[in-house]
Amino acid sequence: MTCRRAWEWWKNWRVRIWAWSSPTKYSCSSPSAGSDPGVTLIVTLLGGESTGKSSLARSLRQHLVQHTPLQTVCVPENLRAWCTLAGRAPQAHEQANLAAEQHRLIMAASQSGPAPDVVIADTTPLVIAAYSELYFNDSSLLPGAIAHQRGYHLTLLMGLDLPWVPDGLFRESPTVRDAIDTVLRRELQAAGLPFQTIYGLGEARLRQALAAMGPLLGRLLVDTDPTLAQGRVAWNCEKCSDPECEHRLFTDLLKTPRT
Repeated sequence: MTCRRAWEWWKNWRVRIWAWSSPTKYSCSSPSAGSDPGVTLIVTLLGGESTGKSSLARSLRQHLVQHTPLQTVCVPENLRAWCTLAGRAPQAHEQANLAAEQHRLIMAASQSGPAPDVVIADTTPLVIAAYSELYFNDSSLLPGAIAHQRGYHLTLLMGLDLPWVPDGLFRESPTVRDAIDTVLRRELQAAGLPFQTIYGLGEARLRQALAAMGPLLGRLLVDTDPTLAQGRVAWNCEKCSDPECEHRLFTDLLKTPRT
């Protein structure tokens, strides 16, 4: 088998291997989805203010629509729409309804007919519960929010590597952003819920999120091997049909000291 044919064989099977070995698929905390017919994959984006949730949600949907046959919908952050309409931040007694509505929107999107393949949720009740604890010293929403989070298939936590940008009514300070991140990590870890932190700027952030989603969908959404971008895969074997690879082999042999 030539190197190129061997690589094509491995590339075709790699997606299946990753999907089978993924620690988050079919875990006790995540129902199966994505590669199972008729089941919508629910991807949730968590993070405090100015962590890139909304931008990443839009980029994910655009990529999936343009490059895959997957029907994908986004569920926007209900809290932002509420604040815009009310012209103020919510009070303590309004938090529970906001959290419940966010979950309702996510489930409604996943169950709409015809059901989409992927739902991308720009925040969940867990973020609202974290803010409720931070601002109002009220932790009562956390158990219910964790129960909802357990029913979603993939949790992507936004890294804090993006610069904090003020946005009027919706953002307060980098300190608040860090505090929300602390609460989210604490609750996810305490509940034993798997999550992946997404870092990077622009395309790099998108690629990390796509790489996390791929195994649950049973397909390779992004190839993380940088040599593929050069149109050639670095491969060494004793029967290689790639001239450059054979040259490399013979060069290595000449460097080997004789005994």
